[in-house]
Amino acid sequence: MSGRPRLVGVSLKMYFGHAQTLDWCSVVAGVSAEHHALRSGAAELFVIPGYLSVTGAVERLRGVAAVGAQDLATEDTGAFTGEVSGAELREVGCEVVEVGHAERRRLFGETPDVVRAKTTAALRNGLAPVLCIGEAEHGDAEVAATECVAQLDDALAGAVAAGIVGRVIVAYEPHWAIGATEAASPAHIRAVCLRLRGHLDALATMGLVDTSSAVIYGGSAGPGLLTTIGDAVDGVFLGRFAHDPAALSLVLDEVDGLDRAGSDLPR
Repeated sequence: MSGRPRLVGVSLKMYFGHAQTLDWCSVVAGVSAEHHALRSGAAELFVIPGYLSVTGAVERLRGVAAVGAQDLATEDTGAFTGEVSGAELREVGCEVVEVGHAERRRLFGETPDVVRAKTTAALRNGLAPVLCIGEAEHGDAEVAATECVAQLDDALAGAVAAGIVGRVIVAYEPHWAIGATEAASPAHIRAVCLRLRGHLDALATMGLVDTSSAVIYGGSAGPGLLTTIGDAVDGVFLGRFAHDPAALSLVLDEVDGLDRAGSDLPR
């Protein structure tokens, strides 16, 4: 995936309290600020904490990482008790927002209609949706790829109909791999993500998404994985493995290694 920075994303879910999240952000800022992969532009980092910690994370990670939220409302304003709109998120400094995670679908009943509306709301407010898609059961990779392309098209349908174009970060997270001891196999990831990457490039060519759009892999992703799938993805989406900032630093080391190896290839 030459020519694009490698995206490294982290979602903290609800594992950390507020103070712990801010402490983690401070450590990550210190570890990452001088890392060669980020300084050279080979890597791009984004962090998604809990709602209460978003503004503190923005302050601590300024100049190091983009900050996002784990969810957003389908509407921008109104009588929606407990909801947080994309307009508010953008106002406080968010640049990305997670949409359609398998846990939101399973635990909170988010349907494809809801995912479509939230994707549109994100793009409408200048936020890049980290659009989580994936198949429920482990099976054939080509079947999974076809299902995931259909999920991507469905999620973008509202924005496309409204003529809203922006950056889309497709996070391929097979549901059966989330929380597992290991990620999906490199062959499976590569097959699905190459199809998604090709489809996303076609959408960009048609002017339906921004050319900076990307495909990343999540689902028990951790240090060592990017090296094995780097030819098929634009980056990785980390969960619990990044709770240790040292593990995050190892992933950035991988990006650095891939970038240096790429620069040594004949042109």
